[in-house]
Amino acid sequence: MTELLKNHVAGEWLAGAGEGVTLSDPVTGEALVRVSSEGLDLAHAFRFARDEAGAALRALTYGQRAARLAEIVKLLQAKRDDYYAIAIANSGTTRNDSAVDIDGGIFTLSYYAKLGASLGDVHALRDGNLSALSKDQSFSAQHVLTPTRGVALFINAFNFPSWGLWEKAAPALLSGVPVIVKPATATAWLTQRMVADVVDAGILPRGALSVICGGSAGLLDQIQAFDVVSFTGSAETAATLRAHPAFVARGARLNVEADSLNSAILCADAAPDTPVFQLFINEVAREMTVKSGQKCTAIRRAFVPENMLEAVVDALKTKLAKVAVGNPRNDAVRMGSLVSRAQYENVLAGIAALREEAMLAYDGSSAPLIDADATIAACIAPHLFVVNDPDNATLLHDLEVFGPVASVAPYRVVQNAGESGLPEAHAVALARRGQGSLVASIYSNDDAHLGRLALELADSHGRVHAVSPSVQQSQTGHGNVMPMSLHGGPGRAGGGEELGGLRALGFYHRRSAIQASATALEALAQITHLPAA
Repeated sequence: MTELLKNHVAGEWLAGAGEGVTLSDPVTGEALVRVSSEGLDLAHAFRFARDEAGAALRALTYGQRAARLAEIVKLLQAKRDDYYAIAIANSGTTRNDSAVDIDGGIFTLSYYAKLGASLGDVHALRDGNLSALSKDQSFSAQHVLTPTRGVALFINAFNFPSWGLWEKAAPALLSGVPVIVKPATATAWLTQRMVADVVDAGILPRGALSVICGGSAGLLDQIQAFDVVSFTGSAETAATLRAHPAFVARGARLNVEADSLNSAILCADAAPDTPVFQLFINEVAREMTVKSGQKCTAIRRAFVPENMLEAVVDALKTKLAKVAVGNPRNDAVRMGSLVSRAQYENVLAGIAALREEAMLAYDGSSAPLIDADATIAACIAPHLFVVNDPDNATLLHDLEVFGPVASVAPYRVVQNAGESGLPEAHAVALARRGQGSLVASIYSNDDAHLGRLALELADSHGRVHAVSPSVQQSQTGHGNVMPMSLHGGPGRAGGGEELGGLRALGFYHRRSAIQASATALEALAQITHLPAA
């Protein structure tokens, strides 16, 4: 029988009861490890993290906690090869795609280690300047930020077992808040291994970093008023979470990142013979295939001028035809598998649904898989759809197929159109049909035009990624989430915010206004002023 991975709670390694759930290689079907959280004393686990670990973390200054993050970075970097091996076996990703998750997580952790060092050896942060409350200015108010005296519970998705952990844990631990992470069961192995390495190295106070593998039953019942919960997953599950008494009655904080119908817009000036056209093609194809399209930020809808539709589809078909799909252990493979056969079936169902209102322009499944048995492997080739009437389409704007699937749709180019007066006004309206997205990318040869268009999209997107030939070499990619920038989005995307530099610390702090005399407020003079985020 395969190894049963242990949970780490209340500073101890504990095995869950029962047979557990078996994690399998999504390419070969081989059983890898088992996970179970059955029988854990969750109340004790949360109390220990909240009281013991929380007190120990808060006793450290921001600078000291930042130094601990830097130590974790060195540890994880030394063990990268182990993590790559787990990712290939458990997630079915190529080495390049594994890097997005593993190296991306380490980079984010390193960024917050450096950022935290700038906060210095203090235990609280000043937020803004003094505000006089009396005419003679003898009585004033100073806003301060102090770490919340609770636990940060992370309920994570299956697609980023490394980055999903560290992009949340870095600002939480830097803030002085203990972490309990519940990774998605299907890919929990990598998260559990990383937590184990950090715990065994003794870098953090006992119980500051916990991991619960297996089921999530009972976790939210432990959430108290000063705890915070960060969830990444479906909008349907998020709606269930929001109704829990932890948030409705006890007022705990909840951050959600959910479904997102992200867009890419080819601007009216980006004709096939201009430099930016190929940048658009490259990015759409890349976002369809990186991690087999299993990214919350992947491009799902590409909007192009009506007169360029045929050229765009032809160029994308040529690009996608070069994508070799199969076993990521084979160097010839550019795209590995989905995380499981269950996800494979979900993607097939989504493709079948899209075919009801869209034309399938490219179906890569005619090419055989490389070193993989199609009856076992969760491999699926890129699928590109065309929706000729996006105004009357519904699934295009409502259904996110979480795999290597995207749709191209034409928009009308009208000069001085709509409220904005931009020729891409119709494309903006179509992008907004997504009801709130994590990211939109826009492509033009005119930088000034991109700036105006970005503002039109900003109200309905957490991030707008503008690409012109001037940033061809420096732009970071539509789907790459950088720790300096906000990650999250309004509406359907969950209404949450993560990262964004020091902004991320706000979720794990409580803001309070201290109203006192000038003399009393002098006691706050040694508190670091929160730098611009």
